Amino acid sequence: MPRHALASPRRTRGVALLTAMLLVALIASLAAGVVWQQWQAVQVESAERARAQSQWILGGATDYARLILREDARNGGYDALSEPWATPLAEARLSSFLATDPDRRADQGPEAFLSGEIRDLQSRYNLLNVVAATPEVRNREARTLARVLAAAGLAPGLATQLSQTMRLAVPSMSIASDAAAGEALADRPLRPARLRDLRWMGLDEAALRALEPLLTLLPVTTPLNLNTAPREVLAAVLDVDSSTAERLVQARARKPLANLSEARSLLPATVELDADRLAVASSWFEVRGRLRLEERIVEEHAVLERRGVDVLTVFRERRAAFAP
Repeated sequence: MPRHALASPRRTRGVALLTAMLLVALIASLAAGVVWQQWQAVQVESAERARAQSQWILGGATDYARLILREDARNGGYDALSEPWATPLAEARLSSFLATDPDRRADQGPEAFLSGEIRDLQSRYNLLNVVAATPEVRNREARTLARVLAAAGLAPGLATQLSQTMRLAVPSMSIASDAAAGEALADRPLRPARLRDLRWMGLDEAALRALEPLLTLLPVTTPLNLNTAPREVLAAVLDVDSSTAERLVQARARKPLANLSEARSLLPATVELDADRLAVASSWFEVRGRLRLEERIVEEHAVLERRGVDVLTVFRERRAAFAP
């Protein structure tokens, strides 16, 4: 029998085996691709569900903060750090708020942790105050801004640059005290809308972090709340030394100021208690919320304006991150 006749069946079996192996590899690759696509779809759906839940929870938290401020407005009077709205919420398990039985979780899903706080934006110096109608007021506010910058460890000379740039971005004749005018000003392309926009004016991240507890930027000019302002801002706006500002802080901790007249005995006679610059109540607040859901973190920042008993959301933004 010829030799090649014996080799043909072996060759045929080898080709069949190789073909079978290729088919198995192809099927395995297709199956792996289908499984990967399905896994990816599940991950996308899970991430979208977590995002929607986070937005719903944080949105509800902001609305709850509005209710707190509305109830505070019904009580009237001053706004001070001893009031319920000023008490921050430490990170707490969300199921502890939702579960009817404290021994059981509200659901069997992943645990979520919520924290947040309400801050008085009128406890800081409003940069928009440097844009004034008269040279006398402009010069006074520029000196105040220089003292605020010095308290933040920045060069006081930067106040001149910031003041001039703000006046170019916001013409003084356009400033008004009502919110409609503030909304109209927000449409100007050169007008900074938030404190972080001062990067356009040459401030870096370190400077902005130092200024955040002392400075704010609101759509309208606002007075400083003597009941909530920190010592550094009080000293800068009132143009007094730190010991006088500290005396005011200690006095309001014992008993909040009900009106400006009550601050007279705590301040030098040279300090003018101008109602356009000083107050004991506030209309502008910010709400900061933080939700931690497994390794995901969602933070929300909202600016609220209180008009009587109505509390309006002027600005809201969310930022997502991952826990380290």
